[in-house]
Amino acid sequence: MTQDMVRRTESGLVLPQYRRDDVDAHPPLLSPGYRSTVPRSPRQPLTYLPQRLTEVTGPLLGEGRLGPLDHDLTRQHEGEPLGQRIIVHGRVLDGDGHPVPQALVEIWQANAAGRYRHAVDTWPAPLDPNFDGVGRVLTDEHGRYRFVTIQPGAYPWKNHDNAWRPAHIHFSLFGRAFTQRLVTQMYFPGDPLFFQDPIFNSVREPKARERMIARYDHATTRPEWALAYEFDIVLRGRESTPFEDEDDDE
Repeated sequence: MTQDMVRRTESGLVLPQYRRDDVDAHPPLLSPGYRSTVPRSPRQPLTYLPQRLTEVTGPLLGEGRLGPLDHDLTRQHEGEPLGQRIIVHGRVLDGDGHPVPQALVEIWQANAAGRYRHAVDTWPAPLDPNFDGVGRVLTDEHGRYRFVTIQPGAYPWKNHDNAWRPAHIHFSLFGRAFTQRLVTQMYFPGDPLFFQDPIFNSVREPKARERMIARYDHATTRPEWALAYEFDIVLRGRESTPFEDEDDDE
């Protein structure tokens, strides 16, 4: 860690300092095409809060919060869920390309029919009794994570006429305290719905949008069992993954 990335308190405690990203890599707070941002975007300029001891002394999110099957969304019930089984794996890296170990990575997603197990999701697609759509893992010493899940389906939403969300998986990453949380979405290559999705297109920089699309990884597929996708998440720097909590909350 370089000198410009740390701050020492009067008591001698060293606090991490974080570089600021290029704002064009993240969606703006107000994206009119994404209707939910209109009423909830702030009306006043944002104020960066100074880092406090909570950043390094808050409760940790570690192995005690993991269940034995949290990493495999296809084995959390007595029966197997419907749909295409997939492996989603990758690395969590910092802005200098170093692995981030022991980061809590959580995912949530729709089922193969494009429906969430949620009270407000009532569109006429079937629920799968063997699929909850949620999982969590800790990255290993090399920053790696791995999930087994089901390819999610597209689903309609009422943002605009005949609006459909591309298939995606939500990712949440926790650092060393509750205040250190980042959220993003992983998309799948070649999705025909990218052109009309205002959430995906609210990321203005084309190269940044590409970093939200997973790479099909044939080498990691398991013959006659599962396809595989690789999705690396970069927390800071020029190659950072666009995060929703920088600008959006959806």
